[in-house]
Amino acid sequence: MAPGTLLTWSLVVPVKVLATAKSRLAGLTEDDRAAIALAMAADTVEAALACPSVATVLVVSDDSAVRAELEPLGAAVLADRPGAGLNAALAYGAERAAAAHPGLGRAALTADVPALTARELDAALAAAAGQAQAFVADAAGTGTTLYAVRPGVPFGPRFGPMSRARHLLAGAAELALPDIGGLRQDVDTLADLRNAARIGVGRRTAVLLARTALEVTSAQQGGPAGRAQHPASRAQPCQGEALTRCREDEPGPSAT
Repeated sequence: MAPGTLLTWSLVVPVKVLATAKSRLAGLTEDDRAAIALAMAADTVEAALACPSVATVLVVSDDSAVRAELEPLGAAVLADRPGAGLNAALAYGAERAAAAHPGLGRAALTADVPALTARELDAALAAAAGQAQAFVADAAGTGTTLYAVRPGVPFGPRFGPMSRARHLLAGAAELALPDIGGLRQDVDTLADLRNAARIGVGRRTAVLLARTALEVTSAQQGGPAGRAQHPASRAQPCQGEALTRCREDEPGPSAT
């Protein structure tokens, strides 16, 4: 890509069926886990749609509640036709995106980065435009939250356990950028959720955190563009009956 050339992107976001989502959020009820998974997905998609370099967001999910929540935000929602796991779903979404929007870069973003801002995503995609394929590692340093390829480059996501190493072995460039903590902080455990809250989560996630495992004191985010627009959420110590619900297992390797 020539220096100074701007690239816009089709972004694919996979969302699991909510009944099976976020099983490692130990101590929460099944309903609470599903609600938080949906809130995080909505906050992630809203931030992505606000990103200037993102032309379209395509969600791959078989859950009707996901469709009902995310389509009004402006995302297109596709059923997971392959039904063969995360990377197959992403490849299917990217194929559909390329058919509908030829000439755009294609990227995959996990649906569990509720502290993401449009500014962070824009910075990462701008850096990715200079590489054939690139990725952003998660906060744990073992997984991946964003994978991107330029137009004409085969789309080969390798999400799953130890995906950072797998993307590196496949020749993808790691984007080690400053000030993208929200993009890197995916959520698998309650410890991850607290870390995201300290960065500053989207309004839907903040509302749910206040009623479930974490007490979060925050002015609601004024918008998804950047944290300069709103104070960061902050996780508060657990008190009273909530104490037992706030105990979680030690965080393990990221599933992404």
